Amino acid sequence: MSQTTSQAPGPAMPITQLDGINDRGSAANQVCNQHHSVRETPVSNLGNIHDASSSDEPGIQSPKSKKTLLQIATVMSSLCACVFLAALELTIVSTALPTIAAHFASDSGYTWIGTSFVLAHTASTPPWGKISDIWGRKPILLVANVIFFAGSLVCALVDDLAVFIAGRAIQGLGAAGMQTLVNICISDMFSQRDRGLYYGLTSIVWAVASGIGPVLGGALTDRLNWRWCFWINLPITAAVFVLLFFTLKLPSPNTPVWAGLKAIDWPGSFLIIGGTLMLLLGLYLGGVYEPWNSATVVSLIVFGVVTGVLFIWNEWKLAEFPVLPVHLFKTCSSSSAYAVTFFHAFVFLGVAYYLPLYFQAVLLASPLRSGVLLLPFILPISISAALTGAYIQFSGKYLLVSRVGLMIMTLGMGLMINLEIDMNWAKLISFQTLTGIGVGLNFEGPLLSVQAVVPHKDVAAATTAMGFIRTLASGISVVIGGILFQNGMKGEYQTLEDSLGPDLASLFNGASASASVDLIKTLPTESQLVVRTAFFNALDKMWIMVRKPTDS
Repeated sequence: MSQTTSQAPGPAMPITQLDGINDRGSAANQVCNQHHSVRETPVSNLGNIHDASSSDEPGIQSPKSKKTLLQIATVMSSLCACVFLAALELTIVSTALPTIAAHFASDSGYTWIGTSFVLAHTASTPPWGKISDIWGRKPILLVANVIFFAGSLVCALVDDLAVFIAGRAIQGLGAAGMQTLVNICISDMFSQRDRGLYYGLTSIVWAVASGIGPVLGGALTDRLNWRWCFWINLPITAAVFVLLFFTLKLPSPNTPVWAGLKAIDWPGSFLIIGGTLMLLLGLYLGGVYEPWNSATVVSLIVFGVVTGVLFIWNEWKLAEFPVLPVHLFKTCSSSSAYAVTFFHAFVFLGVAYYLPLYFQAVLLASPLRSGVLLLPFILPISISAALTGAYIQFSGKYLLVSRVGLMIMTLGMGLMINLEIDMNWAKLISFQTLTGIGVGLNFEGPLLSVQAVVPHKDVAAATTAMGFIRTLASGISVVIGGILFQNGMKGEYQTLEDSLGPDLASLFNGASASASVDLIKTLPTESQLVVRTAFFNALDKMWIMVRKPTDS
């Protein structure tokens, strides 16, 4: 395993000396002027530039000094465990959602239980990177672990739906911090070229956790109780906290609390959080719970967009230490990488979130079996992500794998609309495998390409921006996918009513449909076919939605 060397870092800088941390993007502007089209900067070259200049940069610096194999293995195990928890909690409830919604006797609970985590995860991602610039990576990562632990404990104990949803939001807040800071810590600890290998490891962990999440969630729900989907987080989070506390060696600036609080871009933080929440909530409510032309939906979407514009203005003109510096998006290379990240996350979570619903509602699989049926999608992600990390470390290049990955992902998603109402093993395995390979090839490339074209002091901000775009795309995918599916089920209502009667048909109408999946198996065979066909037709629109972004 590669070991890297660099100069030892200087003393930690107090916040009063961080004036140069955001220089309004002069370096980025120079890059943008020189690159009018997307060009590949080999990570081997830029890794040397960043390493050489790191000792002169203000803010947090990290020694890329020699590390033993044991030190690397211990630290990476801790960081990968953080990624594992964040990814696991994103998908572990997907197969348990019908059971959880039925427990709380809430039709809307199905979507809110998943959406609350995604909303909190998305909206809270941007501030984490800047906060870690002020107080250090390690203490803020530990705080994120504590927050995630608290949210998991709430979900495991409470019996009130509102408090449960709040617990899911707290989990999302902690998961955002863990996911963001793991990527930043890796960029601090390793050279640009070696990061491909370690990002590849975290990508494998993310894919594996996302894959076993539905399987584990189904097994726990079937064999024990759905609350074990949250109890399981507690010992892992506690062990990770201890490991990080003793093994993660990164310098932290001795920033006084008050000085650090004054350095946070509070207007920018509130604007990005508020704008994201309003936009996603407006999209979520529209057409299902409220008409698209209702005052609530229109106000949320309009004010969400306006707040986003105000956020951009604040970051561009007003903020001394911006949450997301605008100059990060001015280079052609970085803008393209952010776009790829958006489409990549949109497809990945859309498939991982709604394929289990297809398995349970259309193929009548149990929660456990639906998780197993998702493995042809998840396993290729792990393999292709691992090979991509090794290729990037060996060659120092990343554009080829990203382009090939996009083409394969588009092909796989295009084929998804050919899934059938009855089990077809050849299509089910081949379509998922193609999509999984394409998704896996694009886990590391976009992040490395952004880090390769920004100054060293902007790596944390660029990584945070990448994480925000990834989680925003995930949130939009879940919300819009839910809208299309629920509207599709409303469109099938007349057929359901004619066959089942109004009382039974109402249980499969709109937002009620997902929470009533368990009822399908109790129906007579002919009625089962009618309901399965309705779910199949509604989900077919979902696959078309997920395919469209990759076509661009």
